Amino acid sequence: MTISFLWPLWKIDMALGDVEFFQYLFLSSQPPSTFFRQGYGRSCPFSNRERENDYMEIEADHLNDLMAQWKISKAILFGHSDGGSIALIMAAKYPEKVLGIISEGAHVFVEDLTLNGIREAIQLYESSNLKGRLAKYHGDKTEAMFWAWAATWTTNGFRDWNIETFLPMIQCPVLVVQGLEDEYGTLEQVKSIVGNTNGKAIKLLVPNCGHTPHKEVPEIILDQSSQFVNQLQ
Repeated sequence: MTISFLWPLWKIDMALGDVEFFQYLFLSSQPPSTFFRQGYGRSCPFSNRERENDYMEIEADHLNDLMAQWKISKAILFGHSDGGSIALIMAAKYPEKVLGIISEGAHVFVEDLTLNGIREAIQLYESSNLKGRLAKYHGDKTEAMFWAWAATWTTNGFRDWNIETFLPMIQCPVLVVQGLEDEYGTLEQVKSIVGNTNGKAIKLLVPNCGHTPHKEVPEIILDQSSQFVNQLQ
């Protein structure tokens, strides 16, 4: 199924992954735009590697500023992991700018499973070819990018991070996607998003799937995303 839409579709990059994949996820006469956060993908390097706990709120503000600069009045947001959380914050803070959200593996609070998954990722980064795989997408920014993510989330001060207060301010429809085997979050994340937003919220739970459904089951994500976006027209 092909997505055909009148409003721009913006993809918000994830904590670590391959944003290039989204080039092929949606087929449309109006190709999606990608918001590369500073320090990620094709963006410029970090100015400061240390992050405050509100870094995703700041990224949502940057996205709003960028839309204003490009004179984009409304957009549909597709965000994975951190990108999903940023999309939710964006819709809460700037509801007039967001027509709909597809959040995939988004977090609204920190769980033990999340921290365990990050610690395991750190071990893989230090002992496997994970760094090389990430460098394919982030180049010479890979080292700073990885530790900005891993070090921030595993600090004691970040354990109480929570964006659930933003959820009731979300008025637009949300498609909440999560793999049932997600190594970074439980279904409590989905339950909170679906239960606390004020727009129509639809959950898509993907069996036998981890944190990256768009990679693991692209056909399902394309089909369900297409149906969701086409209903927004």
